[in-house]
Amino acid sequence: MEFYPAIERSDLQDIKKIQEYKLQELLRYLEAHSPFYQKLFREHHINTEDIRTLEDLRKIPTTTKNDLQQYNHDFFCITPDKIVDYSTTSGTLGDPVTFGLSDGDLERLAYNEAISFACAGIQKGDVVQMITTIDKRFMAGLAYFLGLRKMGASVVRMGPGIPELQWDSIFRYKPKYLITVPSFLLKMIDYAEKNGVDYKNSSVYGAVCIGESIKNQDFSDNILSHKIKEKWDIKLFSTYASTEMSTAFTECEFQIGGHQHPELIITEILDDNGNPVPEGENGELTITTLGVEAIPLLRFKTGDIVKAHYEPCRCGRNTMRLGPVVGRKQQMIKYKGTTLYPPAMNDILNDFSTILCYQIVIQSNEIGLDEIIIKLSTEQEHETFVNEVRDHFRAKLRVSPKIEVIDFEILSKIVFNPNSRKPITFIDLR
Repeated sequence: MEFYPAIERSDLQDIKKIQEYKLQELLRYLEAHSPFYQKLFREHHINTEDIRTLEDLRKIPTTTKNDLQQYNHDFFCITPDKIVDYSTTSGTLGDPVTFGLSDGDLERLAYNEAISFACAGIQKGDVVQMITTIDKRFMAGLAYFLGLRKMGASVVRMGPGIPELQWDSIFRYKPKYLITVPSFLLKMIDYAEKNGVDYKNSSVYGAVCIGESIKNQDFSDNILSHKIKEKWDIKLFSTYASTEMSTAFTECEFQIGGHQHPELIITEILDDNGNPVPEGENGELTITTLGVEAIPLLRFKTGDIVKAHYEPCRCGRNTMRLGPVVGRKQQMIKYKGTTLYPPAMNDILNDFSTILCYQIVIQSNEIGLDEIIIKLSTEQEHETFVNEVRDHFRAKLRVSPKIEVIDFEILSKIVFNPNSRKPITFIDLR
């Protein structure tokens, strides 16, 4: 079937052979068209004919987001007249990184999302409400629309925010699935309960959750997921992607990690020294894109710390699966001898139903050590509540951050900035 690729159910050796064939195609393409990789091959005396297997990839240096930002134009493999869409992603050095997409890249993007949504159970004829932006040079929103269109689903393009309009659209068009940041579902539930909306009898069966984790590392529901499901009995599916990858890892019905699409991407999980981590250990996801025309990437370090799972899935796919993102490598926090990532702190704060919104701020103190400040809004009596939150941090993470209570009207405008694609719950000022 078109949206259930045979390669994903193939023998592991057959998958490897196909990937190696596509890798050799990619290397020839980069050697012919990519100024950045032409220079890299030349400077490191790399003969691409010597790269025959996935293991041979280790002979090639990795590429970073800093490279993309500093040499953005040199990554383009096609001329401007062949670019049909410009997207951007945030850069590590301040300015955004520009991505161009050819007509073929948009077709590849649509195929990727179609097989990803099919993995989560969406079918031709289903109505899907997109609670995410499709403008502001945001690749993901465009990808969702193209993928749903390709597979024959009906799309309701609502965009983010405004729970009242979301519910109006749900009862008007009866979508089976939503695509949304999961924390927004809590805002929709809160609005529904305060305004007598019969949300438990709506048409919604499930939501594809973007931008925030809904699973623990053992694939059990995390606190955010629990809070949604205890109010609203719908299915929640994780999906993970980035502009650089132009590829998504989406859960199937068994919900034990996002499935790799091996015809679209090669993955490596590397340690700090650039070596593959032992199976079952966390490492930095490093990707090689297959079939991209405008800006293909070779051994690109995503900055995301993840764990890969290799045992076959009950859905019949033999592909590698990615667990929830442990954290961003650049957002790792060393606090009084303890290593932390923001998702662990999100779980603690999401555990408090009386926190209206929050933001985690990391900065360096006067002696150069990491300092954690939790800004939050609550309707509770401040001093008692602050002590309760601090005790929870001590119990769960063995740290005691500084906590500031801020008026909801002030903090919510910072967290839910209309110019941001998702809530700004973490700021790194180091």
